[in-house]
Amino acid sequence: MTQEEIVKKNLDLHAEFMRYAFENPDIFDQIPKGAQLVILPQDDPELYKENLKTVSELKAKKLPLVIVRMPTPKPVTPEIEVVLK
Repeated sequence: MTQEEIVKKNLDLHAEFMRYAFENPDIFDQIPKGAQLVILPQDDPELYKENLKTVSELKAKKLPLVIVRMPTPKPVTPEIEVVLK
């Protein structure tokens, strides 16, 4: 997996997490101020492994850390119908 793929997948995970968080704002109460957030995708073993490296690095630096485990968001495929008068 390239660095570009890792970044894109993590941005997709982050967007889905933020969508969930805005619908459930109480979740922010569980995240300590200044904590680093790392998302571990439950159904993408390769990205999970890459993000786990980040977890290890943050733990080694003794930085505040929150781990979120969630499935990879599925792309939405809109169905578009053009209706002419």
